[in-house]
Formats: sequence, structure tokens, C-alpha cells
Amino acid sequence: MPPAAHHAVGPRAPSGSRPARAWRGRPEDPRWARPALWALLAVTTVLYLWSLGASGYANQFYSAAVQAGSESWKAFFFGSSDAANSITVDKPPAALWPMTLSVRLFGLSSWAVLVPEALMGVATVGVLYAAVRRRFSAAAGLIAGAVLAVTPVAALMFRFNNPDALLCLLMVSAVYCVLRALEDSRTTWLVSAGVCFGLGFLTKTLQAWLILPPLAIMYAVCAPGKLGKRIGQLLLAGLAMVVSGGWWVAIVELWPASSRPYIGGSQNNSFLELTFGYNGLGRINGNETGSVGGGGPRGGGGGGGMWGETGIGRLFSSDMGGQIAWLLPAAFILLAAGIWLTWKAKRTDPQRAAFLVWGGALLMTFVTFSFMSGIFHQYYNIALAPYIAAIAGMGTALLWERRSSVVAASVVLAVTVATTAIWSYVLLGRSADWHPWLRWAVLIAGLAAAVGLLPAARLGRTPALGVAGLGLAAALAGPVAYSLNTVDTPHGGSIVTAGPVVSGGMGGPGGGGRPGGGRMGGPPGMQNGQQGRQGQGNQQGMPDGGTGGGQPGGQQGGQNGAFPGGAFPGGGQSQRNGNAQGQKSNGNGNGAQAQGTPQGMMPGGMGEGGRRGRDGGGMGGLLGGRQVNATVKAKLEKNSGDYTWVAAAIGSQNAASYQLATERPVMAIGGFNGSDPSPTLAQFKEYVKQGKIHYFLSSGTGMGGGPGGGSKGTSSKITSWIEANHKKVTVGNTTLYDLTQKAEASSKASKG
Repeated sequence: MPPAAHHAVGPRAPSGSRPARAWRGRPEDPRWARPALWALLAVTTVLYLWSLGASGYANQFYSAAVQAGSESWKAFFFGSSDAANSITVDKPPAALWPMTLSVRLFGLSSWAVLVPEALMGVATVGVLYAAVRRRFSAAAGLIAGAVLAVTPVAALMFRFNNPDALLCLLMVSAVYCVLRALEDSRTTWLVSAGVCFGLGFLTKTLQAWLILPPLAIMYAVCAPGKLGKRIGQLLLAGLAMVVSGGWWVAIVELWPASSRPYIGGSQNNSFLELTFGYNGLGRINGNETGSVGGGGPRGGGGGGGMWGETGIGRLFSSDMGGQIAWLLPAAFILLAAGIWLTWKAKRTDPQRAAFLVWGGALLMTFVTFSFMSGIFHQYYNIALAPYIAAIAGMGTALLWERRSSVVAASVVLAVTVATTAIWSYVLLGRSADWHPWLRWAVLIAGLAAAVGLLPAARLGRTPALGVAGLGLAAALAGPVAYSLNTVDTPHGGSIVTAGPVVSGGMGGPGGGGRPGGGRMGGPPGMQNGQQGRQGQGNQQGMPDGGTGGGQPGGQQGGQNGAFPGGAFPGGGQSQRNGNAQGQKSNGNGNGAQAQGTPQGMMPGGMGEGGRRGRDGGGMGGLLGGRQVNATVKAKLEKNSGDYTWVAAAIGSQNAASYQLATERPVMAIGGFNGSDPSPTLAQFKEYVKQGKIHYFLSSGTGMGGGPGGGSKGTSSKITSWIEANHKKVTVGNTTLYDLTQKAEASSKASKG
């Protein structure tokens, strides 16, 4: 890890004109510090914007809600899946608002949807730099910012349209505000932190409050002033949090249910139920009514479940390690070293407080993610990225500064670099055929730097900096390589992962696979997955000339995606044969399509050897949308103005594909999982009677448990009624039912 000379933090002194101050920075900083920051932000911007449009609409579930909000302010406010406001997404809408405003300004395209996410990533790097720099040094801030920028899961999610990008920015901003408040016990900064937490709640509900306990405790213990004042300030910050996050909740709960959209993800049309159930305690204990496969406890300490094994090693596993864990061992070492070096400082010491705040956030999130039994995806790990990065920057700076006065400082630095190099070697070895030279280069360089760091205090400045630079290069080489692979590969669907395909897991471009993890299905599936990654699998080019596989316009086929037992709820047994289709991006957000269609499963599913790619429609379209045939699109668009919804489909991803293609409302029956009891059969019949819905798209299935899903759920009842009473129309491989025409008598008789 590299050096960082410590500079005392004090009030900013005058330094000439505003442009000069912007370039020069703080007077106490070295002259290279501010230009280096601008360079870091510029490189991060290029990294996050590179080939951004290749992912098309990324997660179409959220892109469809963005499209809806750009057409209807009511849909904008509620976060509706369609502009006719049938149902909302299963999250509060704050993360949708920046993207929706962008689409309102620039029109619907993949760039308009995804650029706000990339800019949030750049802003997060900047805020993290500022937070670390204040109490350590410019070099410490630069290390922290660089580590965050090249963390693979960050490079993935700051180029994707899930809520995690905004949540990460808000959490880093909240920590920054708490650290500022700790300096002089200023109430304004603590209240600002409360506002960040409130907005975080409107982004991803209770996950935003995960780090609240350690931050509140640290402020109560470490802030200047009397204890009574500190408690009063925390109460004011709590009030600010409740107001900034609760105003929307209050409006939604008080709004007459008959005139607002159904709250997606809930079983009783209640946002509070969604917050404390499916999106709350259900994520911890596995009781997720309406989730995939039903609601019931899964996993447990050291156990395995639908979302992967839980336990202290979870985030180091094949599925998770390459996403986030490159510097996780180093962060634990540096956190312990930082607390050790500052242990005897006074209660209000700002450097110790910084270690306790960032460390508390890291440990709280790490433990929760390691042991939660409910829905858990690899990309959730972006929440850990800024905490790891901050500790890496602070710990390295503090140890380097004290290498001459504390003999053990150089030893700890050396151990940290060696541990990181060895762990990177292990992680890179999980993709044995992917740049195999890299893991050896990282290992050799890291161990050499570790040896060189032992006598660092006795080396001259130039040799010492050279050794430190070698250590930094070795520590970041793996994450940089994974991140470059990530930005060069389109990603789409509901479950995405960074980096190349890994053995023993399901990592790789485009995501897919069994939610939460699982082992590869054996040599045939593994070989097919590797061939798909190299563009050699069973693939076809789409009409506009894309090539799929490992080429820039497509996705690979053939990686594991099985549920335990090799089958999905409601689907057939998966086979170890994957077919992938790729399509180049055409610049309007409709490209970069890739489909994984494992044989022996429901259409568009994910198989043990069949990789669900960019629009793979995993689990019958549950996890990814579908490619919309041009003829079907034209059919839906014909006389579309005569209908409230041009079509209806089971599940939000199925509906989203057609909505984005036509830019007309498509009703998502049953919400995301097809398991929400909305609309009821009686309501749907009334919509049809009033001529509000033109077609039903028979392309999905309700996958979750609860009233909406399963063979006796609302979605199934609606499907059965449609099939028995309305005319079936086949267009290519797509089956539609014309809800304006009755089924032929012979067809109805055949239904029995």
C-alpha cells in the first residue's frame, strides 16, 4: 500500500481567486494534490461512462418505471411501473426520480437512464475523498477514492439502474456529515446526516438505516460537548430523518387506495407492510411472503438456502469474493491497526473517531450481509465498497506516517500488502483461463513490495515511494482488471455480477444464475460457460448484426443458474445446454440484447449450463425481460391510443420489455414476482369489460408464494380465465390473447 504524508487539518486559508483555489486546493496540501483529485475524478468519469449504452435499458423493471414517470407525474410520485398507474415497483421511488427527470429532459434512451447513475458514482468518489482527506491527508483521500472507483461491484452498479447507486452516495454523504459534526459538535451537520438517512430510506427502505446504530453510538461517545447536548442533537437528527423520509410514506398511506396504484411487493396494498415485511425483516429471517418460491425461512447460520450459504465466509465465496473482497482482509487489518495506534488518544480525537465510524459501518454491514437468510444478491455488496476504501486510505496513511516512530507500523504495512497479494492470487485463480499471467504478476509484485516495506523507515524517500507504489499496484491490479472487464461487457436483468466467469460460482458479465449463489453444474456446463465467455458457444447473431458471446455487443451463454435440485418453481428440470443470442446496441437503448434459453426449462429461463444474459428472461421472464419482435411491437402499437393498457403480462419484467418497446402502458399483473394480488380477477374482468386492455401476453408465470403466485394465485386465475374466454393470437414465437375478442366455441369447448 502506498505512502501518505499527514497534514494537519485546519481552516482554509485564502489562496487567490476561486479558479485558482479550485485548482490549487488547500494551502497545506502539496501542489500535486488537487490536480491528482481532478485526474481521479476524470478517470472515474471515463470508466463509468465507457460504452454505457451497450447495456441497453439494463434492469428493465426500473427502466419501465422511469419511462412511466416521464409520461405521468402521478407515476413519477408513486414510482409506478406503468403510466396508467396499475402497480408500483417494490421500492420507494427516490432512486427513480433522477433518472426520470433525465428522460423528461433528453428523451427515452439507455444513456438518459444510466448517465445519472454514473455521475452519482463520480460524486461518491469525490465525497469519499473529502471525508478521508479532512482528518488524514490528500494522499489518504486519493487512495480511498481510487479503491472505491475500481472496486468491481462499484464499477458495475454505478453503471446500472438499480437503487444501489443513489443509496451508496447518500450513505457516504451521511458519514461525511457525521464526521464533520464530530469536529466541533455542530448541529447543522448532524441534522444533514439525518436528512441523508431519510432520503436513503426513500431509496431502499431499511437498508439505509443499517449503519445508523454504530454512527449514533460513535457520536454520543466521541463528539465534543456535554452528553445532554449530544443526545439532544441526535434526537434532532432523528427528527430530520423521520421528516425527510416519512413525508412520502404518510402521503401514500393516507391517499385513498382506490385512486393510487397498488403498492408492489406487498400483499395488502400497504407500503408499511412492504417496508417491514418483504423489504425489511423478511430479508433478515427469510420470511418473505410473495418472494420467489414462497415465503419461509431459508438458510441460517452456516446453512444453505435459495440465496446461498450464510456464515462468516459468505462474502469471500466464489460468488461474492470477486465482487467486493479484494481488500476486505486488508481493511480488517488496517482497521485494527488504526484503532491500536489511536487507542490512547483523548475521547474526541477525530482520527480515532473516523476509524470507529467507518469501521462500525463496515462491521455492521459485513455481519448483516454474512448472516441474512432472505434475498441476497451479489451486487448488494456495493454498500461495503466505500467503507473498505475509506479504511484502506486512512490506515495506509497512518501507518506510513508512523513508520519511523513505530517499528511495528512497517511490519503491519508489509503484512497487509502480502495478505492482499496472496488473496488476489486466490481470487484471480477462480477464473483460471482468464489472463492467467495476472495472478502470478500480482503475487510476485505484492510479495516483493512487502519485503521492501519492512525496512521502509531506513530507505531514502525515492526508494521508499517506489516500494509503496509497487505495493499499491499489486493491491489494485486485480480489482482494476475485473472492473475493466465489467465496463467492457453489457449487463442486464435483475441479477448482475461484475468480472469474468468464476469456477465454483456464477460470476460473470450480465449476471444471471441462481439467486445468491451455487456451484457449477459440472464439466459440461462449465465448459459451455467458458466457451460462451470467449464467444465460441452456441450463439446466433441478431438481425442487426450483433454477435453475442464475448463480443462487445452481446453476452455469453452457458453458465450455471440452477436452483437446488436443478429446477425452478413451476419450471422443468434444467439441462446443461445453453443457447445465447446477442445483439449490438443501436444507440437508442434497445440493443445489447442477449438471451439465455436453457433447454428443458420454461421459456427464457436459466439452466444449470444455460446462462441468463442481458435480457435472458430468467424464470419465465421473472429476472429479465424479453426481446420484443418487431411484428408484435407493431401489433401492440396499432390503435394503442384507444386503450389504457396496450397489453397485460404476468410479472413486471415481462411487462417492462413491451412497455419500453412501445412506450405505452403495459399492466404488470402480480408485480415483480407475479405474486402480488393485483389486480384481482374481478378487477381484471372489469377492465376487460370496459375495453381498457387490448392484449394479454402469455409469456410469463407467477413465481412467488402468497396470494398472487402459485397454481391457485391471482395471476394463475387471471391466466386461466383469459385462456378459456379470449381469442389466442400467435405472432412468431409470441402468444397473445386479444381481450377484445371472445374465444372460438371449439377452443372454449376444448378447454373443458
